Amino acid sequence: MENLDITAGQSIRTTVAIVGGGPAGMMLGLLLARANVDVVVIEKHPDFLRDFRGDTIHPSTLEIIEQLGFMKEFLALPHTKAEKLYADIGEQKITIADFSWLPVKNRFIAFMPQWDFLNFIAGKAGQYENFRLLMNASVMELVQNAGKVTGLRVETPQGPLTIKADLVVGADGRSSVVREKAGLEVQRFGVPTEVVWMRLSKQPGDPTQTMGHAGPQQGFVLIDRGDYWQCGYVVRRGVFAELKAQGMEAFRERVAEVCPLPKERLLEIASWDDAYLLTVRIDRLKQWWKPGLICIGDAAHAMSPIGGVGVNLAIQDAVATANLLIPVLSSGRSITDADLAAIEKRRSFPTKATQRLQLMMRSRNKKDQADVKRAKGPPAFVLAIMRFPLLAHLAGRLIGLGFRREKLKY
Repeated sequence: MENLDITAGQSIRTTVAIVGGGPAGMMLGLLLARANVDVVVIEKHPDFLRDFRGDTIHPSTLEIIEQLGFMKEFLALPHTKAEKLYADIGEQKITIADFSWLPVKNRFIAFMPQWDFLNFIAGKAGQYENFRLLMNASVMELVQNAGKVTGLRVETPQGPLTIKADLVVGADGRSSVVREKAGLEVQRFGVPTEVVWMRLSKQPGDPTQTMGHAGPQQGFVLIDRGDYWQCGYVVRRGVFAELKAQGMEAFRERVAEVCPLPKERLLEIASWDDAYLLTVRIDRLKQWWKPGLICIGDAAHAMSPIGGVGVNLAIQDAVATANLLIPVLSSGRSITDADLAAIEKRRSFPTKATQRLQLMMRSRNKKDQADVKRAKGPPAFVLAIMRFPLLAHLAGRLIGLGFRREKLKY
C-alpha cells in the first residue's frame, strides 16, 4: 500500500479515484486493485479510529470475505457473534431476527470495531502495487471538462493535489462532499430521529446477548463489545437537546427508563463528551451518477441504523460496482454513462426495498411516519413477529442477506 508522498501543486493520474475510506470505498479499492485496475482511495482523516460507526458485519459481507479467502484471518480479529437478535417488549423477550437458517456458510452477525475492519481491508488492498491510499486529504472541488467529471482537487498537509481520473467514485458517507459538489439531487423520506451512542462497562450479571429494548417513543440498543457495552438511546429528533438543557441527571433518568443495566452504571456517563449524537435520516439520490462520477454506499443512500444494514449495503454496492466496471476497464474501453446507469439500476431495487422496510420498522402505521409523536407501542413489525414467531427467520434473511446479494465475479 503506497501512502502518497505529496508535494505542493502536484498532479497524479489514476484510473479510478475513490473518495472515502469507509467500507464501500475500501472494498471497491481492494476489488479493483486485485483486478489490475489502478486506483487511489482518498480519506479525509489521518486514520480509521473513530468510535460509534457501523460495526455490524452481516452474513452477506462475511460471504464476500469468504470468497476472497480471508475468513480465517478475519475471524482472528477481536469480535463477538450474534446468531439471533432479540428485543425486550415490556416483560417479554422475543427473537426478532434469526440467522441460523440462512443458506450461507457464516450464519451470524460479527460485531467488530469498524477501524479493525477497515485496517484489515486496507492491509489486503495494500498488497497490490496499483492500490494507493491517501490519508488526511480533503476534497476541495471536482475537476470537470465539458460537463464530465475528470478528476478532483484535494487539500493535504503538504499542499494542494490534483488527481486526474477516468472515474471518480463518491463513497464519502451520508454527508458526502462529492454528491454536494456534483449537484446530485437528494430525496428524503420519513422523519429524522436521533441515536445517542454511549459506552458502559460490562459487569457480571449483565445480559448475555445483544438485545434491543423498545419503548413507546424510544428504544435502547445494547451491542456486546467484549469488555464493554456500546449503547444506543433512540429518541425522536429534538429530545436530546431538551434533555441536555435539563442537565446530565435528567438525561441519566430518561435513559434509565429503558436501559436494562443497573441505574448506577449510568454514572459512567460523566459528561456530554461521553454521549455521541447521530441524527438518523433516510435518503437517497434521485440519480446516483453524472458523466465521469458515481456515488455508492451512504453517499448514494443513507440508511437508518435499524438492523445495522448500512455497512453491508455499502459493501454490496462496492461488489456490484466492481463486477460491472472490471470487464469494461480490462477491455480498455472508456466508461460510459450507460455503464454508470447499469450500476445504479443493479443496486436501486435493494436500496429502495430496504429503505421501505426501515420506514415500516420505525413506525406503527403510515401516519406515524409523518408524526413520530403519535407512535404508540412497538412498531408493526415487532407486533407481527410477536404474533407469528416464524417471521423472525424472514427478518433474519432480509437483515442478514438483504434483498439482492452480490457475489464476486472477478
